[in-house]
Amino acid sequence: MNATFQINGLVIETERLLLRPFAPSDLCDFYEYASVEGVGEMAGWKHHESIEKSQEILDVFIKEDKTFAIVLKENNKVIGSLGIEKYGMEHALTEFDGYQGREIGYVLSKSYWGKGLMPEAVRAVIRYLFDDLHFDFLLCGYYDFNIQSKKVQEKCGFKPYRKLVMDTRMGTAEPGVLNLLINPDKNISFVFSHPETLIYQ
Repeated sequence: MNATFQINGLVIETERLLLRPFAPSDLCDFYEYASVEGVGEMAGWKHHESIEKSQEILDVFIKEDKTFAIVLKENNKVIGSLGIEKYGMEHALTEFDGYQGREIGYVLSKSYWGKGLMPEAVRAVIRYLFDDLHFDFLLCGYYDFNIQSKKVQEKCGFKPYRKLVMDTRMGTAEPGVLNLLINPDKNISFVFSHPETLIYQ
């Protein structure tokens, strides 16, 4: 089942990054990376064609308080986002009944791809969710065309869980993989449903 989560002012620090709540002053940095064609599309949403669109999404980030701004410490610039989202199909995925988890989603500025920053951020969030909040599991997905995201999830310990056709926010559906990470400190053995899409080993 979907765990309760809010950032509540939390700041997570890594070697190169700060993960913190979004603020109104982040608008220009947010628009700078979200307006680049190919950034949002890798995550299933259309790049922002106006700063007003970025303002609209930023307002949602601030109100819902479940998406971290990824800040590069060396220049204090917001270079991406990492959301702790509710996963879909909650009632269908009965293996998670009685267990607490969420789905992670992320986007990084194209200028910073290939530097190992996204795995650094994801690992830090995993540690917090497992060690401090004691989540039982996390989900994270990627579209088949997004090889970079696949590699990030592999580096962070996620394992292929289901082969699905996943909706985008552009009115299309694309084949992809939903990955699963189980808290290693818990002795959990899920009884999986829906074998027709299951690829977990």
